[in-house]
Amino acid sequence: MKELHTCELCGAALPPEQLYHFDGQDLCAQCLDNNTLLCRHCGERIWESDNAGTTDTPLCQNCFDDHYTNCCRCGSLIRESSAYYEEGDEYDERPYCLDCFHTLSRDKPIHDYYYKPEPIFQGEGPRFFGVELELDQGGEEADNARDLLDIANANHPLMYIKHDGSLDDGLELVTHPLSLDWQLHTMPWDMICKKALALGYRSHRANTCGLHIHVSRTAFGNTQQEQDQAIARVLYFFEKHWEELLKFSRRTQRQLERWAARYGYKEHPMDILDFAKKGYHGGRYTCVNLQNPDTVEFRMFRGTLKTNTILATLQLVDQICSCAVCLNDVELKSLAWTSFVSGCRQPELIQYLKERRLYVNEPVESEEEA
Repeated sequence: MKELHTCELCGAALPPEQLYHFDGQDLCAQCLDNNTLLCRHCGERIWESDNAGTTDTPLCQNCFDDHYTNCCRCGSLIRESSAYYEEGDEYDERPYCLDCFHTLSRDKPIHDYYYKPEPIFQGEGPRFFGVELELDQGGEEADNARDLLDIANANHPLMYIKHDGSLDDGLELVTHPLSLDWQLHTMPWDMICKKALALGYRSHRANTCGLHIHVSRTAFGNTQQEQDQAIARVLYFFEKHWEELLKFSRRTQRQLERWAARYGYKEHPMDILDFAKKGYHGGRYTCVNLQNPDTVEFRMFRGTLKTNTILATLQLVDQICSCAVCLNDVELKSLAWTSFVSGCRQPELIQYLKERRLYVNEPVESEEEA
């Protein structure tokens, strides 16, 4: 009769070849499966009670120590190479998983300059507008940022705030991509401007601030060729009507040369675009920045905390985009400034054009910019 050996966990008597020797003990197959695991990283067998990982990702202690950690917020297992650490963390050893890090980042009222969250689109597309409004002289204070965010995001996630090193002591307000209707009627610009002024911020008067407007590239056409042709007409419009747009922008020529330079007039719109694509020396510091893959950025305008000016600037950019999309090259080249502004119907834009002496009608008195 064949000699039987005993499983040291359950006591089952089995032939020696049906037992598995592990950690100095003989185990039957069932006890081996129920009480041991294979380390997911190195493949070593370990006792289940010694699992330093999780049920889904079992790990020996050495592999956990060398290659893994736990999120300090939710406790989930993460690879050390995939852990995130908060910049300036005084503990310096507080790893976060991606989800918790994003949540933490969203909770911070002032993000770093390179922060770029997943865009939240509001309204009907494809023409969406993202506004970057720089404020200065009021401090880079978290409480101030929270006050402004509480107004902007009371009903919808519309805005976030970033650090901007070009400012002396201020903040940059950035909206998510919103349709023109949402920018004009849902985004609480008037309340934001009044609160910013009450907190001591200035924009136009600070001389350091810009008002930049991003427009989604898909608004210019369904194909790359359609987009290029329309964007070329945008560039041509800026070159042809530079003097009027300079007056609209409230910038000086010297300021534009530094922050929003022109490309230079050429007879055909596509010639200007081709020149821009070759890497014009201004980089992104051009009147119409084309370096963003998803948007066209209009950088020409000076910052302001006057609500009507913000709305009028959005309406002007919208009107320029409409002309670039709807007119062909010949029609756009023959479009005079007086014809362009006579086609403007938005009351905020008409008011601002009159204030800047750029409208066909008599000028009007205007409130001072802030």
